[in-house]
Amino acid sequence: MPNRNFNEILIEVLARHSDSDKWLGAPFEKIKRVSNALVGKVGQDFVERVCELIEFECEFPVNPSGKRVNVSPWDIRIEGVAFELKTATEDVVGAFQFNHIRYHRAYDAVLCLGISPATIYYGCWTKAEVTTGKAGSLVSMEKGANASYKLTKKPSQLESVTTFEDGILDLIAKLEDGA
Repeated sequence: MPNRNFNEILIEVLARHSDSDKWLGAPFEKIKRVSNALVGKVGQDFVERVCELIEFECEFPVNPSGKRVNVSPWDIRIEGVAFELKTATEDVVGAFQFNHIRYHRAYDAVLCLGISPATIYYGCWTKAEVTTGKAGSLVSMEKGANASYKLTKKPSQLESVTTFEDGILDLIAKLEDGA
């Protein structure tokens, strides 16, 4: 067997498959070093801190002993509205893929947090807007299945996080009006 340096092979392969350079040195570069499983937790902690800052009531599902749970029909309740919260980073073509949106869960609205290299975006839609396609086209995450969907959004289809307070208040008003 010829002498091979497996480390060099992996380095070459990684160079061909690395993330876009647009993240290098960017303010939010560290999110690309967070495991995919923790990106949602980063989003959840961020939204919680924003809610504290703007003095919105915010709560999370808990078990009988009061410990936060990871599996629940909803992810976060803001001002009494139960949200499915999805967080995504900007992909190489400049869009966000909000994965695992589920119709069958008991929530009132979907809140999507999009993180680009230097900007934070959000979008929120009532469950009715999501299920009727008004929030955008949902694509099944698995061919032939209909339990989990992906919503793709470009930054231009989302709002700056600086308008988060007004956006949540507008969504609450829609829900109160029966939308």
